[in-house]
Amino acid sequence: MSSKRRQQDDETQDRDKKKKKERREASAELFKLIEDAEVKDRTREAWSKKECFSHGGQIELDCQPFPHCVIRNFLQSQSFLEGLRQELLDLSFQEKSNDLYKFKQSGDLKKRNDAHIASLRSALFQQFRSWLSDVLQVELEATVDISCAQYEYTDVLLCHDDELEGRRVAFILYLVPPWDSSDGGTLDLYGTDRNYQPEQIVKSLVPSWNTLVLFEVSPVSFHQVSEVLSQGKGRLSVSGWFHGRSLDRPPRQLEPALARSPHRPRDEALLYEWINPVYLDMAYQAQVQEEFEDTSEILLKNFLKEEKFKMVNDALRETDIEWVRRGPPNKRCYRLAEEAVLPSCVSQCWELLSSEPFFLLLSNFTGLKLHFLASGSEEDEEDGARDEGQPAGAERELHPEGSREEPGVPGVPVCRGELQRWSHGDYTLIHDTDLENSEFALDLLLHCGCEDWQPEFGGFTSYIASEEDEELLTIFPENNSLGLVYRDKETLRFVKHINHRSLGEPPRSPHAQSFYRFSFVYYE
Repeated sequence: MSSKRRQQDDETQDRDKKKKKERREASAELFKLIEDAEVKDRTREAWSKKECFSHGGQIELDCQPFPHCVIRNFLQSQSFLEGLRQELLDLSFQEKSNDLYKFKQSGDLKKRNDAHIASLRSALFQQFRSWLSDVLQVELEATVDISCAQYEYTDVLLCHDDELEGRRVAFILYLVPPWDSSDGGTLDLYGTDRNYQPEQIVKSLVPSWNTLVLFEVSPVSFHQVSEVLSQGKGRLSVSGWFHGRSLDRPPRQLEPALARSPHRPRDEALLYEWINPVYLDMAYQAQVQEEFEDTSEILLKNFLKEEKFKMVNDALRETDIEWVRRGPPNKRCYRLAEEAVLPSCVSQCWELLSSEPFFLLLSNFTGLKLHFLASGSEEDEEDGARDEGQPAGAERELHPEGSREEPGVPGVPVCRGELQRWSHGDYTLIHDTDLENSEFALDLLLHCGCEDWQPEFGGFTSYIASEEDEELLTIFPENNSLGLVYRDKETLRFVKHINHRSLGEPPRSPHAQSFYRFSFVYYE
């Protein structure tokens, strides 16, 4: 009997030892310097004076372009880190994709009971929050914002500042394999101009195993996660925010509205010179208008005459055009060319899209009042001049010497246009200071140079409803296709980030890595 009891006692002790070992292995022990009062004081002093500070290669504080701190070997136990990594990889991840980002994200970790996740969360929002509060001399709340993200090939998080009411400090803990800058996925920090708008990347931080990066959320904390270029490695991280009183924010800069112009007086022969004859047929225009009025959008393929399109397409590829980058990167990133420097045939195409005959043609396509001869004008209602089923202005003479519309008069149709070049890394973002979104408008997109462009490259234009992520419409780059979209005040649009796949494997020719488009907006 005594032998049996000793065996039971030994088994109980073994189980207790095993449980203690498991608890110890699942305990998040933070870097030792967190208990060093002198290091904390020196870090606090450097932060308050916006100076650089480094200690033993483990803590590095830099205040350019904005205050941020890198803590290496953030957690002491490698076995804990491995356990944490495995728990994170076992989570369910959701694909997240919109104008700003593309990556996989877990659900909120604040209620997860997994041993390693719970222990990390406790250490971050108790011991580390207390240390950080002392360093910043700011009271940080107990609010928990924490999740896990996986970035894989072509995933990206574009330029933004993280500002949201209550967010005071952002943090990222990296659990990545050996990583190099050539793998992408760097945390890029932007410098800003006098209007607090981001300009250029000033510093790039390469992810590394068991390294925590934190920075103060402010009006100038613009940053991005650069596109992941490695096809064999995943960028796993735990990130979130500590909350406190938000820093004062200066008034948001409102960009000046882009110049708009009334149509250019031109002869209607311009249409017959450039446009596929099928689209000049009055019966076909009536069909187009009927479809457009049902859906508020339409795609007209092979819109320009084949020889004219080829001439424009070749000129865009073969001519040395000066392309200028348009930003800022928290709103857009692509290149454009001024009309005055374009080859003659490309300039003529621009002229076509801004001409009086084209305004009237658009009226016929859409039913919008973009010309005084358009259907629905007061004169049409008074005169009853339009026969049933006959497109507006079908038998009316245009006024190449100038119409009854006067520039600057309210209600006079106007347009603005750009010739854009799109290639790897380009995008546009939705932003709340975009004055364009406060008006009804007709968008025109005419693509060139995209013979082999694939949807997975990005570069497509998405339309979404305000406050929602679901896409209403997507226009993909397609040669010589004219896209028309009428949007209201609740419809937003963006161009999806063009990713590394667009370069090709093996690399595609330089010409094939870009496409061009005329982007015009018309206002009634």
